[in-house]
Amino acid sequence: MAEPTYTPPAVWTWNKENGGRFAAINRPVAGPTHDAQLPVGRHPLQLYSLGTPNGVKVTVLLEELLALGHAGAEYDAWLVRIDQGQQFGSGFVGANPNSKIPAMVDRSGPQPVRIFESGAILVHLAEKFGAFLPTDPAARAECLSWLFWQVGSAPFLGGGFGHFYAYAPVKIEYAIDRYAMEAKRQMDVLDRRLAESPYVAGEDYTIADMAIWPWYGQLAKGLLYGAGEFLQVQEYRHVLRWAEQLMQRPAVRRGRMVNRTFGDPASQLHERHEASDFDTRTQDKLQPAGGSAA
Repeated sequence: MAEPTYTPPAVWTWNKENGGRFAAINRPVAGPTHDAQLPVGRHPLQLYSLGTPNGVKVTVLLEELLALGHAGAEYDAWLVRIDQGQQFGSGFVGANPNSKIPAMVDRSGPQPVRIFESGAILVHLAEKFGAFLPTDPAARAECLSWLFWQVGSAPFLGGGFGHFYAYAPVKIEYAIDRYAMEAKRQMDVLDRRLAESPYVAGEDYTIADMAIWPWYGQLAKGLLYGAGEFLQVQEYRHVLRWAEQLMQRPAVRRGRMVNRTFGDPASQLHERHEASDFDTRTQDKLQPAGGSAA
């Protein structure tokens, strides 16, 4: 049966009830809705985030830097509950006028420096610590090209395919088909690249891998949108090899836990302020027996 047609009105108006699962967090204007200052911990790097793929990119890099011995990469990771509108507090908007996680404030210098957008945070940290971003011009260009491929491509996967397949209040065949086709094309781009080299940017593990893995690696492992069978992710064997390889890295496993509020309580570390928090402050250790992991 054909889907009903929709004729756009002359002037669009905001319907607050429309938008599915995330209707409450989307609005057509920017700026703060309330006063709320950001907390500040004792470490130089203050991260305000949530354990979505964009947030995981940054916590993976921070944990990898610490694993390399960069003590200056110690950080406080504060949970931003976007379902409660915390990203619209005045303090968060001051750190990121776009009101999206993640946002970081680097307090290691004489004046705090704000960095927003996950790709910008990755580049800032990689340059600050001289790690995971090649210095050779050709290798650097390859790394940054794949990093920005992810930044430009992921909205089609998340806001496009993920939204219409998993979260939209109605299933629209045209929208799902459109974005499923693009998601599979992107997976094929990545699979062909990883047939040529062990990591996305070449022989070395870089911030390009850290940016791409939370989206496409987790999709390949069936961990995003419950869509593994639908997209036949087992076809992308080079992506699967790479995804599994990264998943075995302790820093990747730790980074995936930070600011995570869903899944196994043992995998959720709502806030991270010390390395020992992974052993003592996951939700399975904090919540009462039989309690909720929320």
